[in-house]
Amino acid sequence: MDFHLDNLLNFPHVTVLSCQQKEKFIFLKLELLNEGIVCPHCQTYTDNLHQNRPILVRDLSIFGQGVYLKVPRRQFICSHCDKYPTEELSWIDKGRNYTKRYEEYIYEQVKTLTVEQVSVTEKLSSEKVQNIFSKQAQKKRLVKKIGQCQKS
Repeated sequence: MDFHLDNLLNFPHVTVLSCQQKEKFIFLKLELLNEGIVCPHCQTYTDNLHQNRPILVRDLSIFGQGVYLKVPRRQFICSHCDKYPTEELSWIDKGRNYTKRYEEYIYEQVKTLTVEQVSVTEKLSSEKVQNIFSKQAQKKRLVKKIGQCQKS
């Protein structure tokens, strides 16, 4: 059987470089396969890397073990507009340390369990669980409101 973590992870232009298990967590070191980005300021393509500062991002658990992704956070230099844009990833909201699917999972869990129960199960503080739940609830209210406006 041919088993690829890249396929299970299911993120665009991402490959898994290594996998490590420490205590009850799995750490996946990722590599981004695209060489550059389109500058969000001037819409010019740049592959001139300025810096790469990896971050740890929580993802969905697998086989009862929490998963953390070591994600390269790449900042580029745009020679056209002289700005330093940071690469945006479609599967992580800006400034967050959780994948979008993990945040959605936490939201759904809190709808049926208490914040404290989810906190214990996911090994997160109650404050972090509440923060994720509130952010997702706010996002869903906004989407619902936009949908209602479009129907009018």
